[in-house]
Amino acid sequence: MIDSTFTVLVAHKKQEATDICSLELVDPQGQALPAFSAGAHVDVHLPSGLVRQYSLCNTSDDSHRYLLAVLRDPVSRGGSESVHAHIRQGDTLRISAPKNHFALAAGGSHSLLLAGGIGVTPILCMAERLAVIGASFEMHYCTRSQERTAFYERIKQSAYAERVHFHFDAGDPTQKLALQALLSDAPPHTHLYVCGPAGFMDAVLSGARAQGWPEEQLHYEFFAGAVTSSAEDRSFQVTLASSGRVITIPAETSVVAALLQAGIEIPVSCEQGVCGTCLTRVLQGQPEHKDMYLTPEEQARNDQFLPCCSRARSSMLVLDL
Repeated sequence: MIDSTFTVLVAHKKQEATDICSLELVDPQGQALPAFSAGAHVDVHLPSGLVRQYSLCNTSDDSHRYLLAVLRDPVSRGGSESVHAHIRQGDTLRISAPKNHFALAAGGSHSLLLAGGIGVTPILCMAERLAVIGASFEMHYCTRSQERTAFYERIKQSAYAERVHFHFDAGDPTQKLALQALLSDAPPHTHLYVCGPAGFMDAVLSGARAQGWPEEQLHYEFFAGAVTSSAEDRSFQVTLASSGRVITIPAETSVVAALLQAGIEIPVSCEQGVCGTCLTRVLQGQPEHKDMYLTPEEQARNDQFLPCCSRARSSMLVLDL
């Protein structure tokens, strides 16, 4: 496979809040980095050998640096622990060029930005961009406490500070997020952007859908997923359209893993159904979607799936491989 990564230098590492650190990445020779847009992320190849996706949280006008923020997760699969414990200022890392599956939509009259915890990283970049272009928006940032609120002072000192509302779980009940009222009071044609823990995002998205928000006005990015398995998982087969080769996928094995064992490599990154790296076209058959990347409408079309986590409802899937 062609190596599409490049080397960056960790110019600064900083503690942004309790259990949250930031990394400022620059080109080792001081050159400009590939451009990015608000909502973008990069794949970071960690010293442990893991690959993880982290959103860029500096302004997209920056050409000389990328800023990431990483939560030290107590149930980490190794990624966040590697960042906090092993990466130091002055180290070099391999990263991908920026990718964006969570871009700002064109044409919205107003944007409602909702961030939960470390989900602030892409949301903050969006706020910066919307402020620069003079667009109408408001941002709500929910955390456990001020001490666990990354970039609190940066936001408070920003030119758009009056548009940002902080909500602390440990704070006075009157300042907590009134989600249903917020959703119902939004101006017509508002676009909603949400990122954060799965429970937070589920509450926001289900609340918006219950109020009749059109799906095309809901934009979201899960930053962590849990690949679910169940007693109902069963064996099925996939056919490679290019060769007609048929491969059996055992009940306890992912499609990606079974194909790799058969000598067919599909690019993967998160392996949790979050990033979309392994998205594969389905020509025949019905997938069983377990990802958090595709929208409900995209899943319903059954013409693509994420083989790192999803399976099949039909006995056979014909894949565009």
